[in-house]
Amino acid sequence: MKKLIILILGFTIMLNSCKQANLDKNKSQDHLIMSALWYQKSGEMKAIYYQCFNWAKLRVDMITAENTETRKAVVVDIDETMLDNSPYEANCIITGKSYTKETWTEWCSQINAKPLPGAVEFSKYAESKGIEVFYISNRSVDVFDLTLKNLQKENFAFADSSHLLLKSDTRSKKPRREIVLSKFEIVLLIGDNLLDFSEIFEDRSTNFGFNTVDENKEDFGTKFIILPNPMYGDWEKAVFENKKDLSNNEKYDLRKSNFITY
Repeated sequence: MKKLIILILGFTIMLNSCKQANLDKNKSQDHLIMSALWYQKSGEMKAIYYQCFNWAKLRVDMITAENTETRKAVVVDIDETMLDNSPYEANCIITGKSYTKETWTEWCSQINAKPLPGAVEFSKYAESKGIEVFYISNRSVDVFDLTLKNLQKENFAFADSSHLLLKSDTRSKKPRREIVLSKFEIVLLIGDNLLDFSEIFEDRSTNFGFNTVDENKEDFGTKFIILPNPMYGDWEKAVFENKKDLSNNEKYDLRKSNFITY
């Protein structure tokens, strides 16, 4: 009887392990479901983008009214700022596969990312006011031509090789911002990630970086315009305690453990 009980327990554990392994394989990206659905299907998402770009236009008006002599530029991120890559995230959910360089390149090669609400109009509005738009993105230089073609296809202003600065040897955007600063005054930065604005937001090991945001709160809406992206971002690193190579189960546990509950 004792051997039978042990066999039954062992078989049950094996079944649960197989079930969990199958769950990890097929549903490992299910944490993206609600955020990707919100991004694609909520009117609130569109409204926030319109609101942000409308405010960015007002900031351009305020800045150009000062009539300073310096050449002015706006720096924008690309992904989830100017172009919508939520179909790529949705595909990760359906396939159960996370981001890879290969699948990302495959998505970029389709040159089919659509402009986000108000993005094209803002780029043209800045152009009409004599302000140049620079696209600083952490897309790899490997997809430079594909990215440029996508921006041109959607009729963004300043969609040319001199206004597109992609990642080569460093993920930090500071050196590329400095290239722009060598000839222009950067009057506005627009992005979905705090690091699109400044390297001061890189360290989120203390209180998820909230303190740094609080210390620079006057810059939001004046110098920085932040756009919504609940699907991915540097905020995840703090949730995962800056650990790499975590399993799906470990990530799941860390996500749940970081909630504030009543």
